[in-house]
Amino acid sequence: MKRLLNTLYVTTQSSYLMREGDTVVVRVDKEDRLRVPLHGLAGIVCFGRVSASPQLMGACAERDVAISFFDERGRFWARVQGPVSGNVLLRREQYRRAEDPEQTAAIARAIVAAKIANSRTVLMRAVRDHPEMAGAEHTRDAADHLARLLKALDRDLPLDTARGYEGEAAKTYFGVFDHLIVAQKEDFRFGGRNRRPPLDNMNALLSFLYAMLAHDTAAALEGVGLDPAVGYLHRDRPGRPGLALDLMEELRPVIADRVVLSLVNRQQIRGSGFVCTETGAVMMDDDTRKQVLLAYQERKQEEMQHPFLDEKVAVGLLPHVSALLMARHLRGDLDGYPPFLWR
Repeated sequence: MKRLLNTLYVTTQSSYLMREGDTVVVRVDKEDRLRVPLHGLAGIVCFGRVSASPQLMGACAERDVAISFFDERGRFWARVQGPVSGNVLLRREQYRRAEDPEQTAAIARAIVAAKIANSRTVLMRAVRDHPEMAGAEHTRDAADHLARLLKALDRDLPLDTARGYEGEAAKTYFGVFDHLIVAQKEDFRFGGRNRRPPLDNMNALLSFLYAMLAHDTAAALEGVGLDPAVGYLHRDRPGRPGLALDLMEELRPVIADRVVLSLVNRQQIRGSGFVCTETGAVMMDDDTRKQVLLAYQERKQEEMQHPFLDEKVAVGLLPHVSALLMARHLRGDLDGYPPFLWR
């Protein structure tokens, strides 16, 4: 549970993180606001104008505690960590598979199939929980279309074809996503996915939580000795954690999307907690960001049945389970990569 619960999120602007012995001190305007034992931390995540001392970064590197920096919207900036560890033979096999079109396509198909299946589950649960919601029939039609796409993936297909199905599924899913919002429609209307920067409240929420999930997934991959940058569905691009983005595809509907819908539909956050900048970008204020992070951490503590392991697993550990199963597949212990399927 260490990786799940012991992440320090720093959202207060102008914070300065420093080391005093084996303690992390968060200082704001020359006043110590928080002290956290370093030995109990799994990671530190900083948002916006937050800095850290070289001494703290060195101590974190020695203890395998990564420090990640994001802007206030949740867009990744940089990550400070110690020397790369892990089995070099595993990484070499990861790279070899990435150069093999057939094996790359097989892994990508499994990931895309899980993403489509889990997206369909989100839609079906929404219809079940809110049978009288506007657009219920359109949502059912979208779920049926996702089922057809899922069936089409049940055969050997080249990578580009699998990507085409993934794109069509995303368009179908987000095409009815607005129907899943049953409260605060004026403040959280969803007209389509946009990013870099997000231009409305819902996209600001989605982008922020996707960034958090990518951070957790990259950390999980590093924990089993895999390179987060070399993926199969997402191909190599400088600065992009391709494999982390791969594995989070199957988890985005399960973790991030459900948190967003719960926060809005239960009115745990309000439209007044978002600010539109001069450039048109939408950002959360500090209180809203803290509320979103709290909901994300609470979601990670819930348990779900893992279909491959056939046992309950904390949601926050799902990226670590997926990373472990990917490593086992690449080592040859498993014939295929078994993605997480939400039932």
